[in-house]
Formats: sequence, C-alpha cells, structure tokens
Amino acid sequence: MPLVQIVSSAEPPPAAARARLLTTLSRLLAERFGKPEQWVMTSLMPRAEMTFAGTTEPACYVELKNIGTMTSTETRQVAADVTRVLSEALGVREDRIYIELTDAPARLWAHAGDTFA
Repeated sequence: MPLVQIVSSAEPPPAAARARLLTTLSRLLAERFGKPEQWVMTSLMPRAEMTFAGTTEPACYVELKNIGTMTSTETRQVAADVTRVLSEALGVREDRIYIELTDAPARLWAHAGDTFA
C-alpha cells in the first residue's frame, strides 16, 4: 500500500495539472513497487509555509510509505523518479526536495477496518 504525501510551499499548478501530477505518481508507485494501483494513495498539500536552507524559496517535503521492505535500489530509483516528477510539475528545484521513505509493517497499516497482516 504505497502512500505519498507531498507538502510544498510552491504555488500549485492549475487543477488539471495537479490531477495529472497525482495520477502520474500513483502509476509510478504502483509500477516501482509491483502493487496494484487500487492500493496507492497520493496527496498534495500546497501553499505550506516552509523554509529550507534558510530561505522561503519553493521547497517540498515528501513522505513515501510502503508496506514491506524497500531495497536500496528501490529507494534510489523511486527517490529519483519522485524528485524529477515533482520538480517538473511544481517548479521546485531538485535540491530543495526532501523525501522520507518508510517501510510500513503490514500489522501497523489498516484499511476498511482491518490491518494488512
């Protein structure tokens, strides 16, 4: 069950472009982790008040969670992909994007009233 939550101080693109961003990330995560897209959730929280490196220049903080264990190869690939997609879609420089990747134990993740384990 991949989940990506994006907090960004960048001005959000128009609604259609935001929808494309979220669906692009949904497909990307499903492919990268080999999971059905029906279990992928994406979220964008724009216009956050943020600083990074002492400035208010547009930045992003991303939380990416996935049930199971991500390998070093997977985390590097998905980090590069997500960074590229966000930089292009939101106009945030790649060096102003932090991504936190978390392995989520199935017993600690629930859906429809029950855990995945």
